[in-house]
Amino acid sequence: MRIAVVGTGYVGLVSGTCLAETGVTVTCVDVDVSKIQKLNQGGIPIYEPGLAELVAKNRANERLFFTTSLKEALEDADAVFIAVGTPPDEDGSADLRYVLGVAQEIGELIDDYIVVVTKSTVPVGTNWKVKATIQAELERRGVQVEFDVASNPEFLKEGDAVNDFMKPDRVVVGVETERAGKVMERLYHAFILNNIPILFMDIPSAEMTKYAANSMLATRISFMNDIANLCEIVGANVESVKRGIGSDSRIGKKFLNAGCGYGGSCFPKDVKALIKTGEDYGYEMGVLKAVEEVNEKQKSVLFQKIQKHYKGNLKGRHFGLWGLSFKPATDDMREAPSLVLIEQLLEAGATVTAFDPVAMDECRRKIGDRIRYASQMYEALKDADAMVVVTEWQEFKVPKFTYIEKSLKEKVIFDGRNIYSPEQMREFGYIYYGIGR
Repeated sequence: MRIAVVGTGYVGLVSGTCLAETGVTVTCVDVDVSKIQKLNQGGIPIYEPGLAELVAKNRANERLFFTTSLKEALEDADAVFIAVGTPPDEDGSADLRYVLGVAQEIGELIDDYIVVVTKSTVPVGTNWKVKATIQAELERRGVQVEFDVASNPEFLKEGDAVNDFMKPDRVVVGVETERAGKVMERLYHAFILNNIPILFMDIPSAEMTKYAANSMLATRISFMNDIANLCEIVGANVESVKRGIGSDSRIGKKFLNAGCGYGGSCFPKDVKALIKTGEDYGYEMGVLKAVEEVNEKQKSVLFQKIQKHYKGNLKGRHFGLWGLSFKPATDDMREAPSLVLIEQLLEAGATVTAFDPVAMDECRRKIGDRIRYASQMYEALKDADAMVVVTEWQEFKVPKFTYIEKSLKEKVIFDGRNIYSPEQMREFGYIYYGIGR
């Protein structure tokens, strides 16, 4: 089976590579010439554990190819995946210009039956727009070519995307014809053999499932952050509360960690897009509006604790920051809480030295040299008034506290991810601030 994947960003590259690993012949397409050259030379444009090895393996086995020519990629293809970006517009809606641009080009090129699969996260109704765009191009060409559209949303966690794709909880597929369903069954044959549920449904339901899943997870995070803030006021410990409610089988233990807010490419964008979809249809998504509001406030919680500790005077203070990416195991800084905190600290007259295992180049790209960057984690704390943990990287969880003590001017830690024990910190003589405890 042969497929084309348009877009070699996070979703397209992971999806194309993993499908190649199952035995499908995959050609990935991108308009970015430098990105394709890098991939053909064995490089990887994104950071994702395990992906580079998988790309190299499948290129060597001639199951994975990279090109800038969509025409070339479509030759003998059974399906073409649209996996380009859908950045948020100013009103929160998803920008579909790239998705529909690819659909138009597909309509200009196809001459035999193909299934056009939307892998990008798109609002309900987008696949009908894709279908109409392709049909309009076929009519303009004066040709009749059969095709189907399908929705196959991704549910990948950055930092564990390869494992998520290869061993998913489920695969969601939205189709409108039996013919398209059979093509998708062939594509996911290896998953079916491994007893992974393939959930076929109508296309609007598949589109909605993606937004509903991410919005539910974002809701759990904001709910726990709200609970954490109240815990601090009433003298409760949010970690104990988390254990208490997470033991309930109806609730479960995942996505109940309190912290300094969520970020990334999915949750903020998808919550906004679903709110906007509701507005477009005359319905107010009241819960999701509250989720978004709580999260935006939560990104300032560390700064508020820092301000309170230093009685509002941060001018001339210096802070050592551990973590820049929005979560561990990725260099993604989109909507990252660290960016909010850095801006607030700099605006207040403080200075910052930061360390992140993989995201420092991305931070330089976003904010330049407005802060200093350390080559290793303890160097970031040298002569700092306090240490601030923003991302829960594994190497931060069990540090050498003697090194921390030698580096800091004062033994003060602001822990935005609750990775340290307050009791142990007090035992070590630190002034310690967590979230909700």
